[in-house]
Amino acid sequence: MRPGIRIGVDVGTVRIGVSRSDPSGFLASPFETVARSDDGADVARIAAVVAEHEAIEVIVGLPLSLSGRSTRSTEDAEEFAARLAAAVTVPVRLVDERLSTVTATAALRQGGRNTKKSRTVVDQSAAAVILQHALDAERSTGRAAGTVVDATA
Repeated sequence: MRPGIRIGVDVGTVRIGVSRSDPSGFLASPFETVARSDDGADVARIAAVVAEHEAIEVIVGLPLSLSGRSTRSTEDAEEFAARLAAAVTVPVRLVDERLSTVTATAALRQGGRNTKKSRTVVDQSAAAVILQHALDAERSTGRAAGTVVDATA
């Protein structure tokens, strides 16, 4: 397992959930919710988080349909990941995120949180689910999860 902090990102149309791992790359935790914007402030904020924490990579959730097909959300996440890759100096990877929001919502509900009133927490928790999946995959296979985003595309 490569040591170093990773940043997880769950791209939504209104909000972007952000998570981070511990320096050993063992545990992902919810970190912040960033408002989606047309002016690039969302990418700039996440790039600042990456720099602040000296992250070694960014994991962006790739929302595929249950059958594995691309959707409008898939394209949106890919476009966002490409913009983010151009703004940071570390690799950005896309990782399958099917059911991450469902998993995060269920966990929050079990913890007694009203998810309607906690949408920003759901976004952060979904980002943590995505990042934890990538960390677990790397730990079990010895290879970084997902596919690297080409910053020049």
